[in-house]
Amino acid sequence: MNAPKSELEPWQWPEEEWRRRVNRVRAGRRLRPAEWPGGARCAVALSFDSDHETNDLRDGGNSIGRLAWGQYGNRVGVPRILKILAKYGVKASFYVPAVTALLHPDEQRQVVAEGHEIGIHGWIHELNSVLPREAGRDLMLRSADTLESVSGVRPVGLRTPSWDFSQNTLEIEKEMGLLYDSSLMSDEDCYELLLDGEPCGVIELPVEWVRDDAVYFMMHRFSSLRPYTPPADVFDIFRREFDAAYAEGGIFQLTMHPHVIGYRSRIWILDEIIRHAQAQGRVWFATHAEVVDWAKRHAA
Repeated sequence: MNAPKSELEPWQWPEEEWRRRVNRVRAGRRLRPAEWPGGARCAVALSFDSDHETNDLRDGGNSIGRLAWGQYGNRVGVPRILKILAKYGVKASFYVPAVTALLHPDEQRQVVAEGHEIGIHGWIHELNSVLPREAGRDLMLRSADTLESVSGVRPVGLRTPSWDFSQNTLEIEKEMGLLYDSSLMSDEDCYELLLDGEPCGVIELPVEWVRDDAVYFMMHRFSSLRPYTPPADVFDIFRREFDAAYAEGGIFQLTMHPHVIGYRSRIWILDEIIRHAQAQGRVWFATHAEVVDWAKRHAA
């Protein structure tokens, strides 16, 4: 279903038009469990978007420099991340465009072999909102098939590339029977997703830009995009987010990118946030799929 183009300006819309747009995808029942596994007070859901070369490819790019930056995510970023996760014995979720999986199949097999989750992250990191419905559906289905073929595990969750969510995305997720989505921002707890006002069976594990490394560290020399936040300040933001989640008994969800967080001056943030969280005690580190499954089955 593609939204019809209105010839009216938004301030001229009748009430049914703006209500239709607002109600297409909404947050339903909040799914906060009374406690997490083992009596834990807080769930920690770490995630890594392994965009790699698709950052440039998705825009039709042919920049050798930016493609090399993407390859850094595979050659250096992911190995450093996996080493830290293994050091602390924690599991995480990796969201992988299908083209990334085809370019770096051994990486995906290692991620799965070490107990982590692989989720859908588009075909070539495309923007869903510009795709016709059938093209979007085809790419989502092919992406799931490719990740299963490469990794040996069928993904149960989707994170849309750039968190770009079309009018059709949730309908396709429902058709695919996915357990969860992790692209939207209506809450800090898991929640049911409503499609045109009705629960559709897909659960949201929400994200937020404030808990994403890219907004603080991204660099593009041909635009005005420049890093502006020192790593110590980014760690302070992430730590405060964790401390508040712990105090509330909720979820601390974090989104990182191997080609962004993987540098020597930044990777310590991941190490230190895990160490800080484990030092509090009563913390459950889990994949996004595990967090969603528990929240769905044990919501108060």
